[in-house]
Amino acid sequence: MFDLDKWNEIYFALKKNKLRTFFTAFGVFWGIFMLVIMMGAGNGLYNGVNMDMGDMATNSMFMWTQNTSMPYKGFPRGRRYMFRNSDTKALKDNIPEIKYIAARLQGWGGDGSNNVIRGERIGGFRIQGDYPDYNKIEPVDIIDGRFINDIDIKERRKVVAIGIRVFDEMFSPDEDPIDKYLQIQGVYFKVVGLFKSKKSDQQADRDNQQIIMPFTTLQRVYNYGDVVGWYAITSQDDVSVSVVEEKAKALMKSRHSIHPDDDRAIGSFNLEVEFKKMTNLFTGINVLTWIVGLGTLFAGVIGVSNIMLIVVKERTKEIGIQRALGASPRNIISQIITEAVFLTSFAGYFGLVLGVGLLELLNYILVETGGESNMFANPSVDFSMAIKALMILVISGAFAGWIPAKRAISLKPIDALRDEV
Repeated sequence: MFDLDKWNEIYFALKKNKLRTFFTAFGVFWGIFMLVIMMGAGNGLYNGVNMDMGDMATNSMFMWTQNTSMPYKGFPRGRRYMFRNSDTKALKDNIPEIKYIAARLQGWGGDGSNNVIRGERIGGFRIQGDYPDYNKIEPVDIIDGRFINDIDIKERRKVVAIGIRVFDEMFSPDEDPIDKYLQIQGVYFKVVGLFKSKKSDQQADRDNQQIIMPFTTLQRVYNYGDVVGWYAITSQDDVSVSVVEEKAKALMKSRHSIHPDDDRAIGSFNLEVEFKKMTNLFTGINVLTWIVGLGTLFAGVIGVSNIMLIVVKERTKEIGIQRALGASPRNIISQIITEAVFLTSFAGYFGLVLGVGLLELLNYILVETGGESNMFANPSVDFSMAIKALMILVISGAFAGWIPAKRAISLKPIDALRDEV
């Protein structure tokens, strides 16, 4: 199985022309190295964008009111209207494709003005009224306590969950905020939860400065009546959220006497569509990466094949002697292909190791320096991709040696012995 003489012959053949061996191997090394680096960079871009989304449900859409752009049923163009609590019930009752729906409403403040007091501490934060289901659509990490629950909604409890930045400004570092009180717009609220955003950068900073109270409580405290600011909606797992979006808009137009063709009266954002665009973009990047990487690798493999042809030419007489002494064509093919596979695999392995090592070093630097962002994070190569790359190396090596090996066995022993090269 293991022929020491064969491997010694391969070693001395490669050692005889060190410079030629180095440059031949470098082509393969560079091909696999660039493939790994480009795959890692592509994954880094993808991870960065995903970090900015946190664990947000990708089958979600958001819907809000805008001025009408077409007159209808006696109402003029430019009419302003609002969603109501009854709209929430209508959406639940009439669109079975909806999985989660969360009416949302924002309180005053968070625009630089102070709206929260605790003892001698004063701060300005974004006040948000939410339903419990919103934490299933755009979840946060609950560090302590809990999120808003259904009983809070039903009883209009004066409770809040606060972001980590709110805690930093309104509490001492060693203080437990749970069951403490914050004065918001003159009303005292008990803190029942502390959370941290799963997103990154500015998005996380914005979310961490939120104070979330029950939706119904915010309506009463801020005297909003039954007004709904906007909706966050997700579809059932087997249904596209675009279906829900179309039905929800049609229902709201009907309920608020809006022209069916007025596409500007209801604003919406379909995260599923945007996520698919992003996924398609990175699929294209991955395909391009493989094309460029494999192209570079293939160029290196052609270099190996050309050099092996030269090696076969230089060793014509040697091959003739082997054939004359009884070496079978299979032995000659095996020797040349083994040499090509060894050279290709050895160089490619170092390219793979160096590429993965460089990505790991870059990832370590990003983590230690806080350089991860919504543009680039955790550049890495999946283990299965590394295995595929190694398989490509072995196949490439066999391909590089096949043509020279076929030429070698095509020589007749007597002609090979007469060769003067």
